[in-house]
Amino acid sequence: MKRVAGSGSAAYDNGANELLLTGTLRPHDPGDLNEILVVVEHGIASARGTFYVNVKRLVHINTTAYRTLAARILYACQSKPDLRVVIVTSSVVAWSARLFSHLVGLHENISLKVYDSAFYPGQTFVENESFIPILRTQTKMTWRHEQPILARHGLVPGLAVADICCGIGDFAVLLKKEFRPSRLVALDHSAASLAYARRVVAEIGVQGIEYTYGDASQMLLEDNSFDFVTCRHSLQIFDRPEVLLKELFRICKPGGRVYITNEKNSHCLGEPRSESIQWTYTEVAKLFAFFDMDVEMGPKGIRLLANAGFDQIQMETFMVTNHDGDPQDFADVISAWENVYAGEMAVKRGDDPEFIDRFRKGFQDHMFAALHRSGYAGWPIWAASGRKPL
Repeated sequence: MKRVAGSGSAAYDNGANELLLTGTLRPHDPGDLNEILVVVEHGIASARGTFYVNVKRLVHINTTAYRTLAARILYACQSKPDLRVVIVTSSVVAWSARLFSHLVGLHENISLKVYDSAFYPGQTFVENESFIPILRTQTKMTWRHEQPILARHGLVPGLAVADICCGIGDFAVLLKKEFRPSRLVALDHSAASLAYARRVVAEIGVQGIEYTYGDASQMLLEDNSFDFVTCRHSLQIFDRPEVLLKELFRICKPGGRVYITNEKNSHCLGEPRSESIQWTYTEVAKLFAFFDMDVEMGPKGIRLLANAGFDQIQMETFMVTNHDGDPQDFADVISAWENVYAGEMAVKRGDDPEFIDRFRKGFQDHMFAALHRSGYAGWPIWAASGRKPL
C-alpha cells in the first residue's frame, strides 16, 4: 500500500489484476504521485487479459492526479494492445463515473463499469417502494425483542454507532431515542429509502442521525470509527456476505461490536393450516436462493462472524408472533411478503400459475392463523454479535 498527500492510497491485487485507489488524491504536481505511480506501473506490468482500475473508494481526485493517471492508463493500452482496461466506479460517488467516462472514448480497449448490483442481487425486490410502509411495522414488531438484546450485546448510551443497510431509517430512530449515541451514521444504498427516512425524521423532529448514501460493500467510512455497528436483515440478501462482513469489521473500533440479524424463513410457522404454511416458507427459501440470496442464514451467524475475525461471539434467537401486539400488523406484514415474493419474484423466476396459486395459499393461510382467535403465527429471527479483537 502506498499513500500520497496524507489520505490517498494505491494497492495492487495481483491475483485479481486490480489496482485499488482510495481516499483523496490532491497532488500539487505529478511528482507528488511518484509512490502511487510505482504501484500503478507495477500493476500495468503484471496484468494480463483485463486490468481493473477500482476507484469505488476514491473520494476526490484533482486535475493533476486525474491527468497523470489517465496518461498511464492510455500508455498501458498502447504498450500492451492485448490488455483490456476496465474502470470500476460506483454511483455512490456520483462524479466518478462522469469523470472517468471521458477515458472510454480515448481508446477502444478502455471500458467503464458502474458497480452497484454485484452484491445486491435482490435489490429491485427488497427496495420496492410499495414495500416501504410495511417495513416500519416489521421494525415495530421486532424492536420489543431487540431492545433488550442490544443492551445485552453491549450497546449503551454514549457510543459511536453505525447502522449499515439502514433501509427506511426507522431502526436508527429507535436507536437514537433509546440509546442516545454520541454519533449515529445510518447508511443505505437505496435513495428512495433514505429520502423517506429524512422526511420522517424531519416530521417527528428527531435530529442527529447522519443518513448517508453508500455501498455497504465499499463504504466511504473511516477505519476503526464506531463502537457498535448494526446490520439487520441484510447479509441474507448479499450473494457474498463475507465481503460486507469485512467492511463491518473494518469500520468497527478494536474492542467494539458488530451486531447482525438474519432469518431462517423455512422456520416460519402457523397454526391452524400448518402444512400449507410450512410448504410455502420452504419454497420462499428456495426462491431467494434462485436469486443468490440466503434467507436461511440466521443460525449461520456464529460461523460468519468467526470467519470474519470476530471473537467473544454471542447469539440469541427470538420469535415474532401475532401475540406481540395487534395481530393485524402481523397479517399486514405477511400480505406484503405475498405481494413481493409471489407477485414479483416467483413471476420473474418463471413459475407457472399453478405453483404461484399454491405459493400464495400458504401466505394466506399464515394470515388466517395470525388473525384466528385461537391461532398462532411466528417469524423467527437470529441476532448475533461479535467483538473486534483489541
